[in-house]
Amino acid sequence: MSISSGSSMLIAAATSSLLMLSACGGVNEMTKQRVARSETAVNQAQATLGNSEAGAIELQQAKDYFAQARKAVDDNDEVKAERYATQAELSAQLAVARSQNATARKAADELLASIQTLRQETNRPAAQP
Repeated sequence: MSISSGSSMLIAAATSSLLMLSACGGVNEMTKQRVARSETAVNQAQATLGNSEAGAIELQQAKDYFAQARKAVDDNDEVKAERYATQAELSAQLAVARSQNATARKAADELLASIQTLRQETNRPAAQP
């Protein structure tokens, strides 16, 4: 899947969620949009993390918060919908940050190992012919 098709799938999912949520009464439009944005954030975090373990717990929390936000919209509970949507979005962002941190840490560890190998090579006495 290309990046543009992935983005268009996310946009389509967010649009369908927004349309579905707009059919509900009792919750204002801004709250519905926040819930839709939180779904997009969760989907983007899922796409970013893939099968990575780093950030998996936070991603699951984001999914759980989003489900609670959606239920709150269905129950016409605007306060809970806002709170859970915000928590879902923040948890999704944290999941991505943890994943990126793990990737950067792995790259730094590999670089340090390479530097150590180079130091050992430069400190080795040269072979005499």
